[in-house]
Amino acid sequence: MDSRLLEILVCPICKGPLRYDKSAQELICQADRLAYPIRDGIPVMLENQARALPES
Repeated sequence: MDSRLLEILVCPICKGPLRYDKSAQELICQADRLAYPIRDGIPVMLENQARALPES
C-alpha cells in the first residue's frame, strides 16, 4: 500500500484516520469499529463491504 495514499484516505463515514493492517490487508477505522478490505492493492471504501470489528 502506497504511503502517500494512506496519508489522504479517511473513513468514508466519520472522515477519521485509518490504520493500515498489513497482515489482514485492511484499513481500520477505530472510531466506527470497521475494517475496509484492500483487494488487489485497491482499498474498497464502501460501508457495505466493510467488516465490523468486535468490541474490545
